Amino acid sequence: MSNDPGAAGRPVLKDRSAGILLHPTSLPGGRIGPDAFRFVDFLVQSGCRAWQVLPIGPTGQGGSPYSPVSVFAGNAGLLPVDDRRERARPGILAAFIDESANWLPDFALFVALKRAQQGAPWWQWPADARDRRSVELKRLQKRFAEETDAVYREQHRFAGEWQRLRAYANDRGILLYGDLPMFPVTDSADVWAHRDLFKLDAEGSPLVTAGVPPDAFAEDGQHWNNPVFEWRVMRDQRFHWWRERVRHELRRFDLLRWDHFRGLIETWEIPRGAPTARAGAWREVPGRELLSALRADLGELPLIAENLGIITPDVERLRRDFGLPGMHVLQFAFDGTPDNPHLPSNHEEQGVAYTGTHDNDTTLGWFHSLPEEVRGQVLDLTGGRATEMPWPAIETVFRSRSRLAVVPMQDFLALDSRHRMNRPGVASGNWGWRLDRGALGTELAERVLSSGSPRT
Repeated sequence: MSNDPGAAGRPVLKDRSAGILLHPTSLPGGRIGPDAFRFVDFLVQSGCRAWQVLPIGPTGQGGSPYSPVSVFAGNAGLLPVDDRRERARPGILAAFIDESANWLPDFALFVALKRAQQGAPWWQWPADARDRRSVELKRLQKRFAEETDAVYREQHRFAGEWQRLRAYANDRGILLYGDLPMFPVTDSADVWAHRDLFKLDAEGSPLVTAGVPPDAFAEDGQHWNNPVFEWRVMRDQRFHWWRERVRHELRRFDLLRWDHFRGLIETWEIPRGAPTARAGAWREVPGRELLSALRADLGELPLIAENLGIITPDVERLRRDFGLPGMHVLQFAFDGTPDNPHLPSNHEEQGVAYTGTHDNDTTLGWFHSLPEEVRGQVLDLTGGRATEMPWPAIETVFRSRSRLAVVPMQDFLALDSRHRMNRPGVASGNWGWRLDRGALGTELAERVLSSGSPRT
């Protein structure tokens, strides 16, 4: 154990519980209105205590929740359709704007300018707007006052609707489990408003972009095209941007998964113009300093570390030194090595066990894609039969010693590969899966309950 003052204290996961992974866009109506409240009721009925979602920020081209155009704003596309809603009272709206002063004015003006520039990326805007020259900003704020006011009201409504959903869930013993994407996209309000925090050239184009080297998901690695942080500047500013960001997310969620936790040790930086991610290299990141600053600022950090992919001992040391649970994914358990951390026998109590994540195939699709020999290993480990899949995998995850077990909704519905959420490294055809209306019946809830979801 490290002597770091931010080292682990109380455990993040205190009770054994189960959860379901379902992004709000996958609800029947794709929004956080009545369908979301009905899903909370289903969680209660099925004995689950956590609802895991993907990032809920506004998405850019391609619709990926991991490419938000603001890491602070909410995705207005998730708002329920309700023409009868009351207008926000001026005093309450003014208080919300004041509380959100570190991000909302920049985001609102960014949205207005994007529309005025027919969607062009900010580095192609006129230089005065692109470079945020103070006189021009004041002029633009006056010119687009009506447009930015509409964004203020929209974000105020999103915050209110989300807090109403969280209160409904918490009152019924359900935790909301969110997701913290590591990087914003280059064409985002965050990068436009804070160019000094990213490795950009004088016109705003990234000098390097983030990704990962070749792994099980992509043989050429993944080239995310996200800008890389200028960590020297962030350290000089005492990680203010990150502290504000994490504090903001913890107003929305009870637990947060830190996506690409490996990036707190090193970032895979890919040179501009490189054809694939293979051309990248690891660059050191002051993640220990950042986590120490967050703990000093916020106290106990209810964070889950996404420690998948190429994970080195220093990544695991950082995770354990701060007492952060990691992830165990059953689909990754069958490489034939006895020390594989995804084997149920190697799961940690402070961990989250999954059948698969949003990046995996559905468990049924995965199982049928395996060589016959590996399918036999899966059946031996789970104690099930091929015709029963994916339920033997679900029950195996529910038996894990890890305190939290999470299963994607597609697995409870025994859906095949056509219903997977994302194919990493594939640019189109992702993020569109929807739950059929009427799928969440009493019979399914009882099946989940009988399979071990209460985890007593």
